[in-house]
Amino acid sequence: MDPLSGFLAGAHLADIALGALVVEAVVLVGYRARTGRGLPAVDLLSVMLPGAFLLLALRSALAGGGGAALSVCLVAALLAHLADMRRRWHQHDVPTP
Repeated sequence: MDPLSGFLAGAHLADIALGALVVEAVVLVGYRARTGRGLPAVDLLSVMLPGAFLLLALRSALAGGGGAALSVCLVAALLAHLADMRRRWHQHDVPTP
């Protein structure tokens, strides 16, 4: 197996994606803190959390973590997504007259 195939088949790619996600979150939260512009931290993190859990599920699958770890990550991604959707839904509820 050539080095690129080994890299792509291993968990390293998921690690890089997770690292990029963390860096992105830190930069955007810092930007918001300095300028007051952009998404509030709770909004930003609620959007990113399901993706982070999906990347953890991918990492678990690629690293041979077993079905239990993969299932926990997928269920956590679903729950984080549902919580985000519920929060957004309630933000946009407009009472009818």
